[in-house]
Amino acid sequence: MDGVVEVVREATRRRSFAVISHPDAGKSTLTEALALHAKVISEAGAVHGKSGRQGVVSDWMEMERARGISITSAALQFSYRDTVINLLDTPGHADFSEDTYRVLSAVDSAVMLLDAAKGLEPQTLKLFDVCRHRGIPVITFINKWDRPGREALELCDEIVERIGLQPMPLTWPVGSAGHFRGVADLSDGSFVRYHRTVGGATAATEERLDAETAQAAEGAEWAQAVEESELLAASGGEFVPERFFEATATPVLFGAAVLNFGVRHLLDLLVDLAPAPAPRADADGDIRPLDAEFSAFVFKVQTGMDPAHRDQVAFARVCSGMFERGMVVTNATTKKPFATKYVQQVFGQKRSTVDIAYPGDVIGLVNASALRVGDTLYSGKPAVRFPGLPSFAPAFFAVARPADLSRAKQFRKGVEQLSSEGVVQLLRSDLRGDAAPVFAAVGPMQFEVAAHRLEHEFSSPVRLDRLSYSAVRRLGDSRQRNLVDSGRRSEVLTRSDGTELALFEDEMSMRILLRQHPELELEPLVATGQ
Repeated sequence: MDGVVEVVREATRRRSFAVISHPDAGKSTLTEALALHAKVISEAGAVHGKSGRQGVVSDWMEMERARGISITSAALQFSYRDTVINLLDTPGHADFSEDTYRVLSAVDSAVMLLDAAKGLEPQTLKLFDVCRHRGIPVITFINKWDRPGREALELCDEIVERIGLQPMPLTWPVGSAGHFRGVADLSDGSFVRYHRTVGGATAATEERLDAETAQAAEGAEWAQAVEESELLAASGGEFVPERFFEATATPVLFGAAVLNFGVRHLLDLLVDLAPAPAPRADADGDIRPLDAEFSAFVFKVQTGMDPAHRDQVAFARVCSGMFERGMVVTNATTKKPFATKYVQQVFGQKRSTVDIAYPGDVIGLVNASALRVGDTLYSGKPAVRFPGLPSFAPAFFAVARPADLSRAKQFRKGVEQLSSEGVVQLLRSDLRGDAAPVFAAVGPMQFEVAAHRLEHEFSSPVRLDRLSYSAVRRLGDSRQRNLVDSGRRSEVLTRSDGTELALFEDEMSMRILLRQHPELELEPLVATGQ
């Protein structure tokens, strides 16, 4: 009984959330600023190692640091106010949206980061749609208020008009975008004035003033902030926590992550308001209680986080029970046991051994070559399996061949590894053979990542020859494979999950073949595993 109480108690202390945004909205900078305010790092850097400081803790891949963008999700775990934070930083680039979608399956809430000058952008809208579909409550942080941008009311109106969420501001900016003085704390009417630190390297100091003192100090800018916030509250923007949990409204905060302004408000809100882990439904729709025996699902697999060892880490979200290092669990996919001898908590690229974990935690299972994205792990009986994670319809295709035939063994090993991680989808056919697999991707930058990793992690430079296919369907009857393969501008390739994909140079080529063979069964390719 004590163990059951402990699991439930520890679960209530967990907050697991993802940060979603369009590229360049400042997502990795915000991630680092949160860690800085939680005092788990002492100095903030920049993606390019500003002033000789280390790079952003969540951007650990060489390509990320070189380009200044996030191209892989990262997991950070730290404590703040007796709460365990599991923060998942997601790729900002649209080409890696499949990775982001998987991450969103492992969290209980999300922070939607908006650029004060740009507002809601296409990638943000796509990611919000996933949150809406999953019922994930969203907190909005309007970033870069230290730079010229749009009006605060205009940005809030856009949230209502474009995604149908009612903004519920908890802070309001004092001073227009580019002239950021601080924020009005709408919970008590006080003014929080920020003071810059050198290069934003340390947490900004805060000075709290009452409304009367703020009026005297800031004059018209304070009066305007109060008037605008009251106007929004009167038009339905008053803060009602239940609307946040129902995912019909979003708390709104303003800040400047690069200066560490407004970040503490966000961290406190996550602790005070964001939902703790809740019981999850398994693949059969049955709810698995938090205090049931241990269960978790793998949402990400990553190799090469430690260049010295090239080990493989499977990131798993704990859904129920207490995890203890060394326990032997069952992989629901293979029905085989998996020994959890090496388990780590992750802080960017840095790792430390973990002995115990609870629902909501993200654990890194090391040397996990037997695990794939979507696998469920559990202990005891009966067996449990959580819904699989989606594979999306690819839009780009390239034949992969080793540039150096003497490295063929390393090439094959690397290709299998990239496929298991979901970096690219792997397609094969008898016609092309195993020596020339086809990489399929949602976005072309995935090819760059695959080629870079094959060369630098597996010492196998690769030659990628793009294929001109632009239309893809699922073949409904494998006996009709020859009908597609016999076409001049089409072929059938088999994905690693067994799905047979019919590829066509364009929609016209597909329609011509269908007119010639009306019996041909072609189906739209939808995300699998949902």
